[in-house]
Amino acid sequence: MNTEDLLKKVHRIEIKAKRLSQNVFSGQYHSAFKGKGMTFSEVREYTYGDDIRNIDWNVTARNNRPYVKVFEEERELTVVLLIDVSGSTFFGSKDCLKAEVIAEIAATLAFSAINNNDKVGVILFSDKIEKYIPPKKGLSHILTIIRELLAFKPSEGKTDFATAMVFMNNVIKKRSTCFLITDGFGTFDQSMHIAAGRHDMSCILINDKSEFELCNMGLVNFVDSESGKRIWIDTCDAQTRKAFGAYRQKQRTDCINELTKHGIDNTAILCGEDYIPQLAKLFAKKERR
Repeated sequence: MNTEDLLKKVHRIEIKAKRLSQNVFSGQYHSAFKGKGMTFSEVREYTYGDDIRNIDWNVTARNNRPYVKVFEEERELTVVLLIDVSGSTFFGSKDCLKAEVIAEIAATLAFSAINNNDKVGVILFSDKIEKYIPPKKGLSHILTIIRELLAFKPSEGKTDFATAMVFMNNVIKKRSTCFLITDGFGTFDQSMHIAAGRHDMSCILINDKSEFELCNMGLVNFVDSESGKRIWIDTCDAQTRKAFGAYRQKQRTDCINELTKHGIDNTAILCGEDYIPQLAKLFAKKERR
């Protein structure tokens, strides 16, 4: 992709993502991901009318007069986009690649975040950390994220969720709102459970319809974009096509079950379909929680 094409795509995604974040998701995002709870600010001497439940008994004992803990409401959030850039995301059977849909959705979430005065950070991963963009605010920061997503080519092809989770837990110390955006072709381990315990995690699964339904194309040599392995498949055989679809659907079901087991809200989106209803359902689910 040359520079001119890249800038055109960045501009197109910017316009679409801004419109969605401002006109469609603004209220839902704020309701679902508003600051939660209170954070400790300071200790000060007790004054008449203070809630006695906030008395700091340790400080009170040391000073022989009552002191209370002062809290302030959490308003500003940090949003972290964990984006799968492994080889399998650079596939598409229609007008776009999964990676391009991922970029659009990431941009929509990012614009929704800055409209809510939240910081946005990005972790691009395959089977290693490909790039880390620390959380910041501002339009120029979001446009940088979009450019990176569209122009990025991974140095490795495989997917390793554990690497991404461990890295995030190490660099993001404060509890944050995290979106894992992936096609789900990877394995989960305990690191996912730990990350879900520390952060407010959601997962958006992006796939292409042809990954679940083989067309009748005769004898075809398929290449696994992550492992590089090749296999010949006779797509004329109806039983083969059926078995392939069942295998892929089981992979998807297993992935969703794993996410649910770890308490991670999730939604599934197919390339070429309208992803607005699915994101709206995800936001509504978060709001109900």
